[in-house]
Amino acid sequence: MLTRPGGLSFFFAKTPQLYHGLRLFLNGCSHRHFKLTTHSHSLKGRICMNKSAHFSNLALSGTKKSIPESLAVAETMSNKARKKARRESPEGVLRFQLDMCSKNGDVVEALRLYDEARSQGVPLSQHHYNVLLYLCSSSGSNGDENVVNLGLKRGFEIFKQMGIDGIEPNEATFTSAARLAGAMEDPEMAFKLVKQMKSCGIPPKLRSYGPPLFGFCKKGDADRAFEVDIHMVESGVVAEEPELCSLLGLSVESRRVNRVYEMMHRLRASVRQVSESTAEVIERWFNSKDAAGVGEENWDVEKVREGVDKGGGGWHGQGWLGNGSWRVARTEMDEAGVCQSCGEKLVCIDIDPRETQNFATSLTKLACQREVKADFVQFQEWLQRHGPFDAVLDGANVSLVNQKSFSFFQLNSVVNHLRQISPSKRLPLVILHRSRVTGGPAQNPNNMKLIQNWKKSGALYATPAGSNDDWYWLYAAVHCNCLLVTNDEMRDHLFQLLGTSFFPRWKEKHQVRLTMTRRGPVLHMPPPYSIVIQESEQGSWHVPTVTGNDIETPRQWLCATRSRKKPCALSSAFRMKSEKCA
Repeated sequence: MLTRPGGLSFFFAKTPQLYHGLRLFLNGCSHRHFKLTTHSHSLKGRICMNKSAHFSNLALSGTKKSIPESLAVAETMSNKARKKARRESPEGVLRFQLDMCSKNGDVVEALRLYDEARSQGVPLSQHHYNVLLYLCSSSGSNGDENVVNLGLKRGFEIFKQMGIDGIEPNEATFTSAARLAGAMEDPEMAFKLVKQMKSCGIPPKLRSYGPPLFGFCKKGDADRAFEVDIHMVESGVVAEEPELCSLLGLSVESRRVNRVYEMMHRLRASVRQVSESTAEVIERWFNSKDAAGVGEENWDVEKVREGVDKGGGGWHGQGWLGNGSWRVARTEMDEAGVCQSCGEKLVCIDIDPRETQNFATSLTKLACQREVKADFVQFQEWLQRHGPFDAVLDGANVSLVNQKSFSFFQLNSVVNHLRQISPSKRLPLVILHRSRVTGGPAQNPNNMKLIQNWKKSGALYATPAGSNDDWYWLYAAVHCNCLLVTNDEMRDHLFQLLGTSFFPRWKEKHQVRLTMTRRGPVLHMPPPYSIVIQESEQGSWHVPTVTGNDIETPRQWLCATRSRKKPCALSSAFRMKSEKCA
């Protein structure tokens, strides 16, 4: 990031006309704040052309009754011609060229195209300006200081010109402008832009808050950084690990011990397993003098247990417990969830049945929006008749583990293994796309017989053509509250729609992963403990990292404990008795 003395104020002092351009946006978003452009004549010409085309269409409409087929062809050709004309127009060509510059990160060429377009009187749209602003705001990734300086200088010029041209800004416009301010190390201006965005009725996104938040954190301005955080919460924007890690690090450096505690619990609630960079910040905290000096020595045991019960287990939220230096270690958990460093056993955090029911309802709503509703409703009715099941298989995923082609033999071996360990000894539900049960390997006589047996047992559901079978096997597992056998990490766009609050917790408790060996399938059952930051009743902390997965390699944990002084951990009843005796 390029450092400039005095930030934007210094920059605009040298180029005051750019400061005026930026203030155009900061003073409001209505059209009255934008001037007419010098391109009015070309826009007028385009409007006249559109009117001519409209009158031509009206003339053609008079022949609709006599030659409807010809009219339809003419309209189709006319639409194609109009699209082609837009693509080949100066504006269309410029759009394509700028998009290619964006793809290649070529800010120099984009600025050349911009200057050429303005000299030729080519009108620019919101998209043109946004691409240019994005390239200028991200020019720092180029590594060339001359390019960085050029991008910053021209970025504010373009931002000003967009206001003069009367082009309505959107979220991308404001975010790029905030990034320009962030690159000039002026988080105040970046924060003003975000506030202005919201006042204009444009909802800020998480990326919009990055420049002011990270800028204030870098400057060590904790008060302003947490103002940005509050603004994010009020806007309904949920901070993710990079933002929380920055706030945590700032809290450690500014010695705000209560803020550290707050950030730890926000990481627990939304991130669960932390990256190595976040783990290092947490480790630095527990090794600090501030961490050693904070904590309640005589805490209320009953109040802590009440907090644990209220939260569902794994944390209490009553503040730092104990005092003295922490013993910090990188460690692993055994199969039962016992810490190999301190010997404490982790807990399995409960899921409220009402949360599962609400999740099933929202899952149904999303599936019906993205699938043919009648098909999905038919599946729900089928599941009501044939369920519940002890396990659901993502058939395509299971059959392709370590295989180059679809293997019914492998799928059947997993089905039989699950049947053997099932409490009810019934077959699991296999979800396959219809094409998998009608063509390819399904035509093999042995496979055909296997498919028929599954169908007769009510253990196979073939999803219809054009469907996404992910919705079907996920809904079946949630509805039956059973195991889900798949190696799918469920990280693509479909699963992002399900949110980051409940779904990761559900997946941790229900997903069974699979490895294939010469002896047959090996099922990796959900762990008997929750892989999430845990705060114990004795005040110790266990933080899981993303290093390791407990299948190929053990997951790495951070363990932070300190000596326990049990006589100091008094219950409420004991305190009352002591007070009476006194």
